[in-house]
Amino acid sequence: MVWGVLLTIAPTLAQPEPAVAQEATDSLRLELARLAALVDSLSLEVARIRDAEEPEEAEDALAQLRAAAQAAAAASGAPAPTTEPEEQDFVGRQRSLQLFNPEISVNTDGFVHLNKDARGEDNFFMRAFEIAIVSNLDPFSRAKIFLVRDQPGGELTPFETGEEEEETSSLVPEEGYVEWVGLPGGFGLKMGRFFQQLGQLNRWHQHALPLQSRSLPHIAFLGHEPLGATGVSLHWLLPIGGGSGTYETTWEIARKETESLYGQASGVSVLGNFNAFWNFSESTDLDLSLNWVSGGYEDETVTADRTLYAAEAALTWRPPARSKYRGFTLRGGVMVLDGLVAARDDIQPQVDDPHDPRISGGRATGLWSISEIRLNQSWLAGARFDWTENPQDTDQSAWLFSPTLTWWQSEFVRLRMEYDLMGRSFMDSQEGRLLLQVTFAMGPHKHESY
Repeated sequence: MVWGVLLTIAPTLAQPEPAVAQEATDSLRLELARLAALVDSLSLEVARIRDAEEPEEAEDALAQLRAAAQAAAAASGAPAPTTEPEEQDFVGRQRSLQLFNPEISVNTDGFVHLNKDARGEDNFFMRAFEIAIVSNLDPFSRAKIFLVRDQPGGELTPFETGEEEEETSSLVPEEGYVEWVGLPGGFGLKMGRFFQQLGQLNRWHQHALPLQSRSLPHIAFLGHEPLGATGVSLHWLLPIGGGSGTYETTWEIARKETESLYGQASGVSVLGNFNAFWNFSESTDLDLSLNWVSGGYEDETVTADRTLYAAEAALTWRPPARSKYRGFTLRGGVMVLDGLVAARDDIQPQVDDPHDPRISGGRATGLWSISEIRLNQSWLAGARFDWTENPQDTDQSAWLFSPTLTWWQSEFVRLRMEYDLMGRSFMDSQEGRLLLQVTFAMGPHKHESY
């Protein structure tokens, strides 16, 4: 029998050794002998049960066997086996269809403003209701759709454009694209309608901005909405820099859909973006972005070759151990709209004005800056200063100064008080207004920034 073999092998463990090893070997040999005897006894009982002719005898023998097993377990100090099987919850292995549902969020942005010089205007606006639908399609791609309903009104207007914004009565697709991430070589690809990679803040949605509106140069050159279009975007994380920095570039080809920049021109525009990021310490980093957009302009009277240049930078200080309570961010940028305008041969200009961009062309420049300091976990104070030229008449300019105080009630609710003071070179008086903005979010994707 196998146990006889074990007992034969056991003495070989007891070779001449020190006293401690010899004692351990003897103990092991005795334990093996005890186990061998117990197994032989159990084997005999099992064989007798199988050979029993009467079921009652088999049940009695099985009860005796269980009692012997419990006694042996008690003698060895092990927990006694239970006679009743444990109940287990049934777990289905079928797929849950809810796993395929996308993540859905709702963001809302509203404000009220007080302007002593325009008491007859509407003061309350629910500026935007945005529904965000985000889904990871597979390990290689994801899709995002943003539906928004806008209520225009109360916007900052540095120069008169003669255009009136219409309120949308239904949800319209603000963005909708599929994106391939993690492609070989550090590439990423995006197709659909999206906010273009013009600097840093153009990709941010309205409710995520550090102030209640975009910069004056952005409003003057592009309008109140972000530069967005339908096309394709190729992103490349450059394999250079190592530990000294991170560098990336984005190239986009898209339809001309921004009337302020392209007029009624058709065709496609080309955008180039280069972004560099340096981490100076655990708490301080610098982000630099260089951009240009090229596309033709056309209306009823003229055609033009237009190029928009933009440079932006952001310096951030955020101590790791105190990032929820202390921090400082300084952002700034410059935008230049270069429009080499040429009058069409078949249309004669009606006004012989050297400053008319239909004849002379020109270049408009704008500057903007934003600073924000975190006072504690909930309160932030900030300010901005913008200055821009009028792209329709570079002799005109406007500036804006806005101090802000922001209270994050929670990560879902944000309240901001802001005072906007605007001056224009072609007007003697200045315009001031007090504004209270309320932003709240529902769902996993809150005040998303890029």
